[in-house]
Amino acid sequence: MTNKLDATAALQAFDTANQADPRRDIDEHGDAHPQEWLYGRRMSEMLARFCPEASLALQLAARAQHLERWVIPRDHYPRDRAGYLQWRNELKQYHARRAAELMTELGYDVTLIERVGSLLQKEQLKRDPECQTLEDVICLVFLQYYFTAFAAAHEEEKILDIVRKTWRKMSPAGQQAALTLTLDAAALALIGKALA
Repeated sequence: MTNKLDATAALQAFDTANQADPRRDIDEHGDAHPQEWLYGRRMSEMLARFCPEASLALQLAARAQHLERWVIPRDHYPRDRAGYLQWRNELKQYHARRAAELMTELGYDVTLIERVGSLLQKEQLKRDPECQTLEDVICLVFLQYYFTAFAAAHEEEKILDIVRKTWRKMSPAGQQAALTLTLDAAALALIGKALA
């Protein structure tokens, strides 16, 4: 059985799976990578900064947050809120299932596998400190790496609404961390306006 205190094998399996993503994203150095592979790395880096004492389960859930996300495209669901929520719920179940399959193949302990799945499905959000930490990291990664492009593609009122919803999802510690992110002036102005 794989040493349950070692994240390396599972992280590598998640990365290998995400390297099959046909979509590409550009990192901060201008290099192209498989989109969800890059997202997973950003999640792990942000978790290490925000919560350096994170448990093994939390480390694995952060990396698996978008595990093979491209296999369930958003455009397969209605373009309304109900369709969006259905898509998100099916993604959460899929990420948890795929993480469990990969971890089981590697011999990880069933208790750890179930804990990772619980975190990925946000089963106890607001009541489970680790689940809240994962949500904070998701929000911080969005603000740091994806917010500027999102803002450029949408009307201001939608952007302000998204910022407010994102802010409400975060703990006070997450909100404080968000205020320390290095963002461009336009992004900072939008966030300031949303929170005013």
